[in-house]
Amino acid sequence: MIAHVGRSAVAGIKAVGRFGQFVSDMVRALSDVATWGRLTPVQMRRVGVDSLPVALFIAAFTGVVLALQASYTFTGTVPLYFVGTLVGKTMMLELGPVLAGLALAGRVGASMAAELGTMRVTEQVDALETLAYDPQSYLVVPRVLAGTAMFPVIVALAILTGILTGWLASLLLLDLSTQEFIKGLKLFYRFKDTWFGLFKSATFGFTITLVGCIVGLGTRGGAEGVGRSTMQAVVYSAVLLLMLDAFWAMVLLR
Repeated sequence: MIAHVGRSAVAGIKAVGRFGQFVSDMVRALSDVATWGRLTPVQMRRVGVDSLPVALFIAAFTGVVLALQASYTFTGTVPLYFVGTLVGKTMMLELGPVLAGLALAGRVGASMAAELGTMRVTEQVDALETLAYDPQSYLVVPRVLAGTAMFPVIVALAILTGILTGWLASLLLLDLSTQEFIKGLKLFYRFKDTWFGLFKSATFGFTITLVGCIVGLGTRGGAEGVGRSTMQAVVYSAVLLLMLDAFWAMVLLR
């Protein structure tokens, strides 16, 4: 038992050390602008534009559900225009960034882990090093920068979509007028709600892409290892995203 705990502790320390070394190498690779500068726009399209349908689909139905559940909760207790308040606040601060982040953890994080894992087990990463390319500046930095830059854009469109579908649901299903919905939407709105949600989503994008790259480049064991890395990237990203969400909620309250 003691030996098992000791081995687990040593493995944990090694993992922290590998993570620190990976991040240090990535920061060092930022100086190689000529390499990552031309690759980042391609990754921005893959991370951002190609992910929009999934994020907007989730946001659209989230807005409808929020409006209907708010109506059910508020009936007979508070004015119905508070539906607009709940839809706006929840989409901006919580469900917009978090649901989009979880969906993209499955799409973007898994895709990166599988792609880089395949390159690792087929020795393409070793070939890059042989050709004097730094894998960090060629593979990692463009993906992490693209995720950090594009996640706020995706989340902003998701928030807008959720609010619009919440408004439509209120208009068509709840007999709530546009003026009443907007009144509730503006009631407790603060500009901080907008930028805070977008800043939080940028940290989500950084985390998801970084985890996908670390897990992917650490792949061992052929096709089975690629599958294992893909699963680990999704699980690790989701767990870290929820932990980050709790952290930012505490920051918001303070």
